[in-house]
Amino acid sequence: MKFYNLNYQEENINFCQALKKGLGKNQGLFFPVNIPKLNNKTIQNILNLNFIDRSSYIISLFLDEKEISINDLKSQITKAFNFPLVLNLIDKNIACLELFYGPTLAFKDFGVRFMAQMLNFFDKKKIIILTATSGDTGAAVAHAFHKMNNIEVVILYPYKKISILQEKLFCTLGNNIKTIAIKGNFDDCQKLIKKIFNDKELQKLFYLNSANSINISRLIAQICYYFEAFAQIPLNERKKKIIFSVPSGNFGNLTAGLIAKTIGLPINKFIAATNINDTVPRFLNKGYWKPRKTIETLSNAMDVSIPNNWPRIIEIFNKNNWNLNELESCAITDIQTTKTTVDFFKKYKYILEPHSSVSFCALKKYILNNETFNVFLGTAHPAKFQNYVYNTLYHKILLPKILINCIEKKNLSYILSNNFNHLKNFLIKNYVI
Repeated sequence: MKFYNLNYQEENINFCQALKKGLGKNQGLFFPVNIPKLNNKTIQNILNLNFIDRSSYIISLFLDEKEISINDLKSQITKAFNFPLVLNLIDKNIACLELFYGPTLAFKDFGVRFMAQMLNFFDKKKIIILTATSGDTGAAVAHAFHKMNNIEVVILYPYKKISILQEKLFCTLGNNIKTIAIKGNFDDCQKLIKKIFNDKELQKLFYLNSANSINISRLIAQICYYFEAFAQIPLNERKKKIIFSVPSGNFGNLTAGLIAKTIGLPINKFIAATNINDTVPRFLNKGYWKPRKTIETLSNAMDVSIPNNWPRIIEIFNKNNWNLNELESCAITDIQTTKTTVDFFKKYKYILEPHSSVSFCALKKYILNNETFNVFLGTAHPAKFQNYVYNTLYHKILLPKILINCIEKKNLSYILSNNFNHLKNFLIKNYVI
């Protein structure tokens, strides 16, 4: 399988090269030359496999056996996906795909841990991983790469704009993990990362890579849990129209779902659920792309106005000759988010954190009792939003052990202004031997 650069299509490379490069020339995202398409019989056969075997098969479709054997691939996937995911049936035709049982209690553990294992397998040179986070990515990256030989990690996040528990989870590790609080928003952090990759001096000094969802390895890993979700849907419900509501910030999660649909997974509809950082809903409704200044919301991991993965979504629709109008998108306010959290708890005694609440709120109008089976994604454990849960539901939630263990640890972050030269000097000072 080859991958091409969306901004420079002459750049055409294999998975291993795309994994290592992250971004291509002209800041281009890599995309599969041909997304494999499976017939219904094959889809049914792989749905009968266990999660690891099925994931190994799906991911092998995007790799060349000359790069890695199926046995070696399965070994890396077994190390990466060493935790469960659960399709929790909330009502007869409503389910939450709970993706928060990994080491950092968020869905991003899937993609990042797979990327870490593959980089460790393929590359023995010293690498600096650069990542921007609006919440959960940072923790997933930090824990996935922590103490890996020859890999240094630098994570940027917006100063005082993520929850304390989110911050504690990845800013207390030390060793090969450095965290930097940037005095700005998440989009500022992303712009700084892009400038680093575009800086010729830094390119000569360091072997740089990114663990953001721009890296194709993360997307390929995330395809697997859509298949697992479908495999857990009750057999009598699979004949209905299957709808997935995906909480969307950088749109990597939705991109993976659309690739799963392209492969042949019979998903009828996707809903891109955003908060009031609504660049995509406005684009789909009004036809123009006009990002606004990022606004802080309760669903902070989705506080993104310029979603990096949107060019990939456009490419998927173009290559499949799909009509972009078929993609539903809905922007949810904080007031709607909180009301949904309260109403859902009253009805089902189930705790939603803000991102899953946005996801369900966007889904509600599409739920048709006898026609649809409706899945909304639970992307983070509600314990990561303990204060929000208590203030909204007056309900104390027990912290998982991993959060208890990091609460008292010292925050090791550096604080820098939103200035490229300051960041560049930091890298040179800390990493040039």
